[in-house]
Amino acid sequence: MSGDRMPPQSPASPVPSERILIRGVNWLGDAVMSTPALLRLREARPQAHITLLTPEKLKDLWPRHPAIDAVQSFADGESPWRIGRRLRREKFDVGLIFPNSPRSALELWFAGIPQRIGYSRPWRNWLLTRSIPSRANEVSMRKRSAPEIQRLVQNGPTSAQSLPDSAHHIHQYLHLTAALGANPAPLAPRLEISEKQVANFVARFNLIPNPAEPPLWFGLNAGAEYGPAKRWLEDRFIEAAIQIQRLTRCRWLIFGLKKERETAIRIASNIYRATEDLFGTEEVEKNPHVIQLAGRTNLVELCAALKFCRVLLTNDSGPMHVAAALGTPVVVPFGSTSPELTGPGLPGDLRHHLLRANASCSPCFLRECPIDFRCMKDISVETVVRAVLRDAR
Repeated sequence: MSGDRMPPQSPASPVPSERILIRGVNWLGDAVMSTPALLRLREARPQAHITLLTPEKLKDLWPRHPAIDAVQSFADGESPWRIGRRLRREKFDVGLIFPNSPRSALELWFAGIPQRIGYSRPWRNWLLTRSIPSRANEVSMRKRSAPEIQRLVQNGPTSAQSLPDSAHHIHQYLHLTAALGANPAPLAPRLEISEKQVANFVARFNLIPNPAEPPLWFGLNAGAEYGPAKRWLEDRFIEAAIQIQRLTRCRWLIFGLKKERETAIRIASNIYRATEDLFGTEEVEKNPHVIQLAGRTNLVELCAALKFCRVLLTNDSGPMHVAAALGTPVVVPFGSTSPELTGPGLPGDLRHHLLRANASCSPCFLRECPIDFRCMKDISVETVVRAVLRDAR
């Protein structure tokens, strides 16, 4: 795949002193969490030409980002040798590798980049010219075994594990860029979306039929790609959305992946029926109060839609991170995962509401719950509604 170039520097700009390649991560949420490190690297190397190597599915996340000069993307299934051969023509001076995989290091090795920096991991250290030891405050996301979960449940509820802000995953990338002289102090994750892109999204779906009385649009994302253990119950999303709409007269955008479309349609249909009772069929048909977007937006439109929302009710997911990085408050029921490690935004940001039950087996980091899903079932509709209403007005 050819590189997607940013606008060239103006003639008044200094000539870049070095060419740096960042091998970006493979998942949307991780990509957002890497943005503080990219911004810190730009601070440390303001004259460098920084290129991001990213999966094709994420390339549209980056064209407006202030830390990046150029983007190189690769297709799913493209070989490390082919990627490296293409990169070799760019004559990079330094390569910084965010993923921990052997494959990502192999790509830069094939590219012939003289300095290749990444975390020290078995089976790939020989591909690096500088191996960075794991940071002192790193906390692994270890999956609990079924016997361990049973023991924790039998012992009863305990106080939640207290982790410092430095345990958050944004520090994984900040620690790596510190190897190039960047400041490791955390920043809030940041994405860029233009007002024109938001306006294009609004126009496509006709979201403001009466500009004199703009409606209040909230977002709902009931999916999570990792697995069902990260998903609050579908019927509770529906009940919470209906209660919130009755209290605020809001309208809903329903998000999701293409493969989550059936779930999104069910949720939208239930909200629609309740909306008919609240506003009347004629009003709802004239001005839709719920729009199903699962599988209907590209990445730029997803960003624009999340920026447009007043608040997003969501599971722990990529859209959660994107919304927070665009300045939209999020309300998130957490079950199998840890907000201390992968929560949205900068740790401690009071705009976001991260909800947890007192389940002794949480976080387990499993894709599916092996017992009774108490970590999510114990988060009530009333708790979620109260959290959303704090951001509703």
